[in-house]
Amino acid sequence: METTTATGGLVYGIRLRREFEYRYVGITTKTASRRFHQHLRVAVEGRKTPFYDWLRKFDPSEVTVDELDWVEGLQELGQAEIDWISYLRREGDRLLNLSEGGLGPTGVVWTEEMREAARIRSTGRKIVRQSGPGAPFYGKNHSDEQKEKWSRERKGTNAGPENPNFGKFGPEHPRFGHAMSEESKQALSETRKGAGNPNFGKTASAETRAKMSAVRKGRPMPSSQRNAHTRHHTNKGIMNPVCKHCVEDAAKLSSPSESEEE
Repeated sequence: METTTATGGLVYGIRLRREFEYRYVGITTKTASRRFHQHLRVAVEGRKTPFYDWLRKFDPSEVTVDELDWVEGLQELGQAEIDWISYLRREGDRLLNLSEGGLGPTGVVWTEEMREAARIRSTGRKIVRQSGPGAPFYGKNHSDEQKEKWSRERKGTNAGPENPNFGKFGPEHPRFGHAMSEESKQALSETRKGAGNPNFGKTASAETRAKMSAVRKGRPMPSSQRNAHTRHHTNKGIMNPVCKHCVEDAAKLSSPSESEEE
């Protein structure tokens, strides 16, 4: 099924050349041949559905596509697909369609058995992600209208209790025990330098500076990194392995003094 600005399209059926039984029925606003080759490409990429699992069993030359009906009007096209699927199933064709057809996922009701089968099929499957010129969206950009729509729809959906990781700490958090590699850190650092920094070229307003000052008023602020190290590490007996002053102090304690060497 495709969404398009076209005013009509065709219903097509896919079968083995040596048989008259259709195994899949679909609709398209393009040509049946073009849609068939799209199905072949998706099958090669490894999508797991009954139809694509069946399609991978045969050489493309053994499978063919037929134009079943041409319909004007998209709503009429969706209904025609429903009618053809219903008709062929009554005739005994073992269609591999997951739904009853139509414009949208109508008729798809997943049972527990279907969910378990899908889980087993996808277990251990490696997802091939395309990048560069080979990616479908390479060189394209989403419109400002689309970005604004997504922004409105997602606003507040990942904050507070709505966040799937809300209230998770330690081993319960999915990022627990993970560390960013030095290469990733360097790459992230480079993207945020200069014009890549979201605050590049910006200056805090007088109102913002006043708010920041009010929040920090009365809070003891260390005058240097060494001062902070002394207050928060040395005075509390804490050894922080990422603090350069902790590392230096530890090295001094572990190395013998001049009098001991003599």
